[in-house]
This record gives sequence, structure tokens and C-alpha cells, in this order.
Amino acid sequence: MRRFGALHLAALVAGFAFLYLPIVALIAYSFNASRLVTVWGGFSTHWYGALLRNEPLLDAAWLTIRVALVSATLATVLGTLAALALARYRVFAGRMLFSGMVMAPLVMPEVITGLSLLLLFVAGDVERGYWTVVIAHATFSLGFACIVVQARLAGFDRSLEEAARDLGATPTETFRTVTLPLIWPAVAAAWMLAFTLSLDDLVIASFTTGPGATTLPMRLYSAIRLGVTPEINAACTIMIAAVAVAVIGASLLMKRDALAGR
Repeated sequence: MRRFGALHLAALVAGFAFLYLPIVALIAYSFNASRLVTVWGGFSTHWYGALLRNEPLLDAAWLTIRVALVSATLATVLGTLAALALARYRVFAGRMLFSGMVMAPLVMPEVITGLSLLLLFVAGDVERGYWTVVIAHATFSLGFACIVVQARLAGFDRSLEEAARDLGATPTETFRTVTLPLIWPAVAAAWMLAFTLSLDDLVIASFTTGPGATTLPMRLYSAIRLGVTPEINAACTIMIAAVAVAVIGASLLMKRDALAGR
């Protein structure tokens, strides 16, 4: 039994090492004093200072944050409405089609999603740029937001809404004063998840962007093709930290929501 447990532990350690050692190495070399990324020259925060003076990277980072904020908000609003429709109305005409359309981006390869959106924008003679990337990211993240909120609504006590309606509240007032406060942790978790997905997306953005709308992942990918520098490692480390904070925050909110729903 001990040997069986030790084997599982070794497999677990090997799996985590395979997944996270490259990330740890990237973070460590972002503090490398040497310009050569493969040679350790001592601890230094010089490259973070150099990153703050890199105007193209800063512009791309600011654009990425703006895209993520707007697209995450759109995806969360639409995903919450879709989750309410699917959770409240078990049977209606076109329910399966509606559910499939909402969930399709979850299982569809990003290349296919990006290409289909590109064809849509080209056919509609839409100038590609900031808003096309926002629409693309919102479309991609909507299904994830819907799943998170729908999971909370599955265990929601409908008697609270019925009580509010009996006391004279309108459907809008019931949603605003009863439903939304109770599902708010799930909505916030959905927003953080959508924000994270938008923040590090490369494939979909590369299909739907245009001149003057280069996101940070696209800028980093273009720079890496010319060679990795400690400055790029510093930018990636900051992105990893931002994504980690968002994911941990979403997980804590979902856990809190699950405990509150018991």
C-alpha cells in the first residue's frame, strides 16, 4: 500500500514539475542581470525597469487591459442572461440550439473561432481593430461565464424570488434586490475568468486585430521570433502574476459561493 502511495506521489510530483518548472525558470530568469537568457549573471531587477521604458510593450499592455476589461464585462453580462434563460426556462422552442450556440466556443478550436470571426468581419466590411478584438474575446468568453453562473443558479432557492414577488416586487426589482446579490460571487468569478481568457489570448486576437491594435501576447510573440530577452521574461512574469491573481480570486469566489449555497 505504501509503495502504491509512493508511486502516485512520484507521478504527481513529475506532473507538476513538467507543467510548472518552465514557468518557474522563466520567472527566475526575469531577474537575471545578464542579457543572455541562458547565462545567470546574478540577481537584478534591471529588466523590469527597462520594461517600463519600452513604449511599444507598454502601449500593447494598456490595449490588452482595455480589451480585457470591456470584453469580460460584455461576456459576463451576456453569459449571466444566457444562464438565467437556461436555468429558469427548462423547455422553450430552440433551447437546444441556443444552448449549443452559447457553449460552442468552449469546444471549438480557437483557430476555427478566429477564422470564422475574421470572415464575418470581412464579409460585413468591418474595419478590424480594437472593437473587433473586443467582440471576438467576448464571444469566446461568453460560454465560460454562462457555465459558472448557471452552476450557481442550479442550486438557487427559487422560494426567495417567489417571496419577493408576493410582496409586490416587479421581476426587475426581484432580480436586482434578490437574485443578483445571491449569485454575485459567481458573476464576479465569471468576470475574472473571462478577463483572464482575454488577457492571454493570442490566436483569436491575431485573426481579428488590425493596424494599431496589437495586443501584448501578439507583441511578445513577434519579439520572441527575433530571440528571447530578459525584458520579455519580465513582461511574461507580470502576465503570469496577473493571471494567477485573477484565477485564484475566481476560485475563492466560487468556493465562497458554493459554501453559501449549502
